[in-house]
Amino acid sequence: MAGNPPVRPLLRRPSCPFLLAACSLLLQLLSFSSAAAENGSGGVQEFKVGVVLDLESLSGKISHTCINMAISDFNARHPNATRRLVLRTGNSSGDVVGAAFAAIDLLKNEQVQAIVGPQTSSEAVFLADLGSKSHVPIFTFSVTSPSVSRSQNPYFVRGVPNDATQAKPIAALVQAFGWKRVVLVYEDTCYGAGPVPFLVDAFNDVDARVSHRCVIHSEATDGEIEKELYKLMGMQTRVFVVHMGWTLGFRLFSRAKAVGMMGKGYVWIITDGLASLLDSVDAATVFDSMQGVIGVKPYMPTTPDLNDFKRRWRRQFLRENPDCDVTEPDTDGLRAYDAVWALALAAENTSTATPPRFAGVPSTADSTSDLAAVGVSEAGRGLLEAILRTKFDGLTGEFHLIDGELHAPGYKVVNVIDGTAIEVGFWTPYGGLSRRLDWKKKNYSTSKEDIGHIIWPGELEGVPRGWVAPTSEKKMRIGVPRESGFDSIMKVEYHPVTNETIVSGYVIEVFEAAVNELPYAIPFEYVPFSGNYDSLINELYLQKFDAVVGDVTITWNRSHYVDFTLPFTPRGVAMVVPARYLGGKSGWIFLEPLVLELWLAAGGFFLFTAFVIWLLEHRVNPEFRGPPSYHVGAVLYFSFSTLVFAHKERVVRNLTRVVVVVWLFVVLILTSSYTASLASMFTLRKLQPRVADVVELRNNGERVGYPKGSFVLGLLKGRGFKDYQLKPYLSPQDFEAALANGTSNGGVAAVMNEIPYLQVFLKQYCFNYTMTPLTNNTEGFGFAFPKGSPLVNDLSRAILNLTDSNTMSEIQKRWFGDQNACEEDNTDPSVNVLDFRSFWGLFLITGAASTTSLLIFVVSFLRENRHVLRRETSGMPVRQKLLAVLRHFDLPKQPSSPGSSPPRHGDAVMDGGQTPRSRTDHDGYGSPWSMSDHTFLEGTPSEEMQH
Repeated sequence: MAGNPPVRPLLRRPSCPFLLAACSLLLQLLSFSSAAAENGSGGVQEFKVGVVLDLESLSGKISHTCINMAISDFNARHPNATRRLVLRTGNSSGDVVGAAFAAIDLLKNEQVQAIVGPQTSSEAVFLADLGSKSHVPIFTFSVTSPSVSRSQNPYFVRGVPNDATQAKPIAALVQAFGWKRVVLVYEDTCYGAGPVPFLVDAFNDVDARVSHRCVIHSEATDGEIEKELYKLMGMQTRVFVVHMGWTLGFRLFSRAKAVGMMGKGYVWIITDGLASLLDSVDAATVFDSMQGVIGVKPYMPTTPDLNDFKRRWRRQFLRENPDCDVTEPDTDGLRAYDAVWALALAAENTSTATPPRFAGVPSTADSTSDLAAVGVSEAGRGLLEAILRTKFDGLTGEFHLIDGELHAPGYKVVNVIDGTAIEVGFWTPYGGLSRRLDWKKKNYSTSKEDIGHIIWPGELEGVPRGWVAPTSEKKMRIGVPRESGFDSIMKVEYHPVTNETIVSGYVIEVFEAAVNELPYAIPFEYVPFSGNYDSLINELYLQKFDAVVGDVTITWNRSHYVDFTLPFTPRGVAMVVPARYLGGKSGWIFLEPLVLELWLAAGGFFLFTAFVIWLLEHRVNPEFRGPPSYHVGAVLYFSFSTLVFAHKERVVRNLTRVVVVVWLFVVLILTSSYTASLASMFTLRKLQPRVADVVELRNNGERVGYPKGSFVLGLLKGRGFKDYQLKPYLSPQDFEAALANGTSNGGVAAVMNEIPYLQVFLKQYCFNYTMTPLTNNTEGFGFAFPKGSPLVNDLSRAILNLTDSNTMSEIQKRWFGDQNACEEDNTDPSVNVLDFRSFWGLFLITGAASTTSLLIFVVSFLRENRHVLRRETSGMPVRQKLLAVLRHFDLPKQPSSPGSSPPRHGDAVMDGGQTPRSRTDHDGYGSPWSMSDHTFLEGTPSEEMQH
């Protein structure tokens, strides 16, 4: 080789210019051809998208048609797009393995940048993991199960609302119609079990619970389905929430109708999985078996674009599938259309300009199913971010992904009636249920009044109660104390022939009335228990009983082991002690109706009113004149005689008449009230406890009785009582005998018990004993259940309802009688005592009337006599002036002269109109009208005057 001449490049030969130009032209043509092959015709780049569908299923066919139409519509509406979606379809055949093979083939051999699909949750589990490893977005339009989420698979995009979001609208329906128990019926797949935890939580939030879960295998036969339905028929709950796919769901309702579970009393609620398919099905047999079913599905606005698409889709689909009876695309198909449209927009907006390249693909991998042949897409991250940012108005409404998922703005409530899914209402996250869609509604409502008219299964128009008496459900074992001692509170007996347990009493009737208030049935049986109440509660804690019903007091210690309902009896512990009779035999009982301040006030106004009357009548009325001793006696006699309305003195001034009338009104009220109070004191018994203090009993060494087996023993020991001071008893008769004997005769001085027991005791022995005020505060009786039992809240509400409706009072009267009768006999006498606060208004009226009349008289007197008083008191000191005024006031008012005008009303006129003679009698007053004359009304002198 060393001897060979060097090879020179041919193109550099200056002797071949034509060949050089030809080579240059060829290189340009090759470059143009390579670019054309890369970009496609017209410079538009191909964007490969894989589609994984079950092309043998009806749903797969519907979605495939929608996807093809989406690409055609996008290309027609965006003629200048730089990228065109090219579909590469893989058939999953409805199988997880088939979906896996199809996805791997699309990634390895077709080098797709994204995969649309799959249709089922089980398929999505594998594909989501495959997408995360290959960095290829998996864009689903039908997988709604929460078990597949983007938090674990960042390249998994859900273009459909999550099934968890429909839990709240379904729970709102359950709450609106007052159902407290539901049965979940779902298929045994990843799709069926996915939303179950969210449904359970949503029901708990509205105080409802899932009483049973019916799981049906997706491949179950009709016989297996009927077997499960017969189990449900034997239960008490009649509200069923169904979450299934198309095929199994319609088979379930067909079998339910066959076994008689689509009749009156049943409630069927379907989720979006079935409700969204109702519009696309045109089969009379399907709707006939679902008559009365209600369901929820995401709200989709009806737009001209949607109607136009449905019309075009119907022509194309029926042309491709002439044997199908589908009239409209289902929701999955519409979601597939929007998903492909969103993918096309994202491809147009992504910054990736080169075809996808998969890094790390082994060169030796030649199997289409070899997972190692799938590398990592370098364009996946940018495409994923573009998809998540995409927003537009699609066929199903606004397309906007939040955390990689499409959220429904609201849900529509539909009712299957006569082969049609009728819209009866809506649900929104902020407004709750509403008859019309209102996005501005802010007050959350779960009222059935906000839902349109619903026809229930069996053509029933009234709301089903949602439960029936169970036929095969296990009965609850309810423990009851064997011995209560108070038969009216609770009594346990045995039938002499059948040996059947018979439980009765106030507590039992309250419990059974509360159970009847529940919106579901509770099968139960009473099981008597021998032992104290704490042991009975411990048996419940050890789950040997399902509940405890009896005269069981709610205490702090017991609440650590069980839950109690609200109390249904009065709260607290008190004492019953012997009583002594007060009142009715005292010689001074007539003073008791009025308190001292009222006596003093009445006496003061007596004197004040008497003084005002004397002052007004003294100058013009002969009956109010005379020596000082006569004046005092006359005015006091006149004032006190008004108490019995026996006054005979005439009054001549109008001002005096006003004072007397007002005073008589006050006297009438006072005497009437006094009489009523005194009468009640004579007729009512007044009992006062002989011992009212627990400390006094303890310090004096008195014995105290308590109910056998009760927690009251602990309370007494906590108060410092010794064991020898405490004696247990069981029945009211035992209590009465012990109280009658007293401590000195082997009995007790007091009995401490809860108020309900003491009320029963006093109903029988209220004439000799009385109850002291509250000694210890307790919560009263309550029904006990295991910790966390939902019956606690339901029965507590039922007890409140019984109390509000007065049913509780009626039950108390049936077992305890009329408690008011004994209460009236033991009325506290202090309630009949009258005090000044009750009559201050009357005294204000009479005081104002008397004072006003007095002021008017004084002003009138000074004005009429101002000339005389000025003349007679001129130059006198103040004290002498005052005495002169009083002496002038003491003079009688002069009669009118013969030539003057007739006397005015109020002047002194004798009976018959005679004028007294003018004569002066030196009796110390020098008054010709002085009563020292003892001049009679007829004008004749008295015997004293003649003497």
